[in-house]
Amino acid sequence: MRIETLDETTKNNLLKDLLRRSPDSYGEYEAGVQSILQDVREKRDSAVFAYTEKFDGVKIDADNIKVTEEEIAEAYEQVDAGLLEIIRKALKNIEEYHAKQMQYSWFDSKPDGTMLGQKVTPLWRVGVYVPGGKAVYPSSVLMNIMPAKVAGVHEIVMVTPPGKDGKVNPTTLVAAKEAGADVVYKVGGAQAIAALAYGTESIPKVDKIVGPGNIYVALAKKAVYGHVSIDSIAGPSEILVLADETANPRYVAADLLSQAEHDELASAILVTTSRELAEKVSDEADAFIKQLSRAEIIQKSLDNYGHILVADSLEDAIEAVNEIASEHLEIMTADPYQAMMKVRNAGAIFIGEYSSEPLGDYFAGPNHILPTNGTAKFFSPLSVDDFLKKSSLIAYSKEALEKVHEDIERFAEAEQLTAHANSIRVRFARK
Repeated sequence: MRIETLDETTKNNLLKDLLRRSPDSYGEYEAGVQSILQDVREKRDSAVFAYTEKFDGVKIDADNIKVTEEEIAEAYEQVDAGLLEIIRKALKNIEEYHAKQMQYSWFDSKPDGTMLGQKVTPLWRVGVYVPGGKAVYPSSVLMNIMPAKVAGVHEIVMVTPPGKDGKVNPTTLVAAKEAGADVVYKVGGAQAIAALAYGTESIPKVDKIVGPGNIYVALAKKAVYGHVSIDSIAGPSEILVLADETANPRYVAADLLSQAEHDELASAILVTTSRELAEKVSDEADAFIKQLSRAEIIQKSLDNYGHILVADSLEDAIEAVNEIASEHLEIMTADPYQAMMKVRNAGAIFIGEYSSEPLGDYFAGPNHILPTNGTAKFFSPLSVDDFLKKSSLIAYSKEALEKVHEDIERFAEAEQLTAHANSIRVRFARK
């Protein structure tokens, strides 16, 4: 891995480098995505079937687009019993963590005749997108569905592209069933996002779409935002390790590669105060790559977006951490909790040398659907909040309104909104 001294130039170059991976940088795909969205909006099921045959090589129709109970039962027979048990353990951790996020309606009544409050309501119908193809991510199925279940969403609709055999990956199906998906449809890509956003004869329109996907899915979600809600527009995976001379270079290298193996656009960054550690991590990474099955992908990822930055001080290192705002941040320093308190921007923070990133991916409980491409500066991980909406409640008695009606009328008139003022005034005007 390349080793550089951390200064303003290297930091700014790195930030520009990372931004090139953003879905906003792939404008050449937008016209194709818009065409698919428009086709599905106008032709509905027939467009979905045509695009599925074109892109996935599978013929589907109204009779087989929906996964049946028999297909789910067959999937259970194909999934290893040990893996099923692990899925259930992980699901329990995810449920328990997200249950602590739940918010409830509240009301505040006062003796003067006013009542203010907030009504918390779960979304009615949510669509969950799950990637297909070569990748199988049952962990993402759990992470997307469980917060919706905890929030009390009435109906969870999952879409995922079918394999060449016209079936959904059995592990994906089992994870969906265990997590509580109400229905699963065999459709992927931008056409699936369009179907969820607009509705077709077979697939109902949803209120919100969540879940990661390829560039076509990301751009489709971006395009339908406003017509429906979305969670975020996910970019490639990323990890940043903040370490000092006390860190184990073997652990650091292994953790950096755990994200680099996702794809060639993934980023793996070490920010450290120790040049000796930097050199050891680079050597360990080279040794690990020779042993790993996705070595070619890892090497391309490191060549393109792998960096080791050596800082003069921990304060400088933390400043860079906050500027990069990584999806995953691991802290391996002499006092990781003190360093954590100075971190403002990160999707998920892993503290100490035994809290490696895959712990969060699969098992600990916090959500692994996280902000990427620096958006951790203003976005949060997927949570129960994403599946709730809030309504303000206002109730005034006649006596309470009478005390303030002139103030409200004067405020409205200052904005030259005389009908607003009149709406209040008529309640106290003599006929």
